[in-house]
Amino acid sequence: MKAEQLSVFLENRAGRLAEVTHTLAEAGVNIRALSLADTSDFGILRLIVDDQEKAKSVLKEHSFTLGRTSVVAVQVPDTPGGLDSVLQFVSQHGINVEYMYAFITREADCAIMIFRFDKTDQAVDLLKGNGFTVLPPDQLFGNKD
Repeated sequence: MKAEQLSVFLENRAGRLAEVTHTLAEAGVNIRALSLADTSDFGILRLIVDDQEKAKSVLKEHSFTLGRTSVVAVQVPDTPGGLDSVLQFVSQHGINVEYMYAFITREADCAIMIFRFDKTDQAVDLLKGNGFTVLPPDQLFGNKD
């Protein structure tokens, strides 16, 4: 169960990140999780939002450069070693984590880790087949119904 993450490429200048958040807020798009990485020239804002299509549309209308990436959302126990159990497992199976970030749900006993794996399909199959909870996109994005 892969999910789609939006990547927004941003110039490194004051206010550019706020332009993205304002654009999404005005469109009624809720940001569920994000990660910002930068280089000397630009930043990459990685987003999980509740309405992917609307987000893509409004960001393109405002001339933002977008990319889409398949990621995997894994529910991780909010206990010492929770994340380590996932990382040890994928490592033992030769799967590399290219990057990851987290967010907390309203459920107090778990966190959600967003992973970009080098072997996404293999990671999903292995994780699901070995007792890890891989969230489907509708649960990750927050169903508005």
